[in-house]
Amino acid sequence: MKQKLSLTLSQDLLTTIDRLAGHEISRSSYIEQILRDFVEGRAQARREARETAAINRHAAKLNAGMKDALAFQAVPDDERNGDNE
Repeated sequence: MKQKLSLTLSQDLLTTIDRLAGHEISRSSYIEQILRDFVEGRAQARREARETAAINRHAAKLNAGMKDALAFQAVPDDERNGDNE
């Protein structure tokens, strides 16, 4: 269900919106899509920030585990002998 809303916007912004929307879509539909994209983008940014914070909280433990795993990998013979060429 849609509801009416009254907004007061500057003329230059309305001119830009009308130009970008073109003749194929109404001003209201275009503004609704812009707002929907913005809201979804903000929600995605919050999810990514939470995920990044979780990774950062566990980074030291994850890095230590990776360091241990890498220590078990075989070292090529030329590196073992100091022959890096």
